[in-house]
Amino acid sequence: MSKPRRPKRPIDGILLFDKPAGLTSNQALQWVKHRYQAEKAGHTGSLDPLATGLLPICLGEATKFSHYLLEADKVYATRLRLGQQTNTADADGEIVRERAVPALTQADFEQVLTRFRGNIMQVPSMYSALKFEGKPLYEYARAGIEIARPARPVTIYHLEITAFTPPFVELEVRCSKGTYIRNLVEDIGEAIGCGAHVTVLRRLAAGPFSLADAHTRDQVQSAENNMGFAQLDAMLLPSWAGLSDWPRVELSGTSAYYLRHGNPVQAGSLPADQPVLIFEQGEIAAETIFLGVGEVDDDGLLAPRRLLRSTH
Repeated sequence: MSKPRRPKRPIDGILLFDKPAGLTSNQALQWVKHRYQAEKAGHTGSLDPLATGLLPICLGEATKFSHYLLEADKVYATRLRLGQQTNTADADGEIVRERAVPALTQADFEQVLTRFRGNIMQVPSMYSALKFEGKPLYEYARAGIEIARPARPVTIYHLEITAFTPPFVELEVRCSKGTYIRNLVEDIGEAIGCGAHVTVLRRLAAGPFSLADAHTRDQVQSAENNMGFAQLDAMLLPSWAGLSDWPRVELSGTSAYYLRHGNPVQAGSLPADQPVLIFEQGEIAAETIFLGVGEVDDDGLLAPRRLLRSTH
C-alpha cells in the first residue's frame, strides 16, 4: 500500500541553501521543496554536481522574482589542476589529454590572468545546461553529438590568485551572469599551453546573498526533525530579499487597493528607468506588506507589473 501524499503548503520565501557536492541543482531543489512541502519552488541558477555553495531556492510567490536573481553577478572560489584536460572541463569527466606543466612563477600566472579580466568572449561547454532545440547541451554531449555554440560576451570583474602550488592554483572570481568557470579555467590552461580543469568549485555569493548566511542540508534536516515547519519557515528570507537594493515605495491602503486591481496610482517621485518594490502601509506603525513589483508608466504613475497572488 502506497504512503499517502503529503499535503502541499502555500509557503513563500527564499532559502539560502549550501548545496553539497554530488547533487544536481534540481535534486537540491526537489529535496528542499519536499522538506517544506511547498506548492511551488525554483532555483536561481544551476550549479554543477561537482560544485558546492550558495544556491538560493525560491518557494511559492518568490518564484515570480527568481529571474531577476538569474541576472545577478556571482562570486566563486575554484581550484584548478594544470596539465590535464577532461571532456567536461572538471574532475567529474575523463582525462582526454595530459601535457607537461611549464615552470611557472606566480607572477607568470598572474600575467596570464590579465587576459581574462574585463569583457571577454566565452564559448559555452557542451556539458552546460544551455538548451538547443529544447534539449540541454549535456544530453547531446553524452550521446557523442557536438553542437556548434557561438561565443558569448561575459564580464570578469575580479580574478585573483588565492593559493599557488602548481600544478594546483586557487582563484576567486566575480563574474557576470552566464559565465562558466569550467570554461574560464580551461581557457586559462590553454593560454598557459598545458591545459587545465576544475577540481573544486564553490559559489560564495549571488547578487546580494552570501554563502555565510546559507543553511546546510544537515541544518535544514535538523530543523525539520526538531521543530518542524516553525523552524524551517524561520530560515526563509522574504520574497523580495533578492531585490533589496531596488528603490521602494509604500502605498496607503486606498492606493494599494487600486493597484491590486491593476490600476496605476500616484506615488510621488520615483525613478522612471527601473522597477520598484511596492509595499502597503500596515495598520501597525512600521509594518509593511509586500505587494510586488511595479514601474513608472508614461504618465508618471506607478503601474503594477508583477504582484503577489495574495494581493489580487
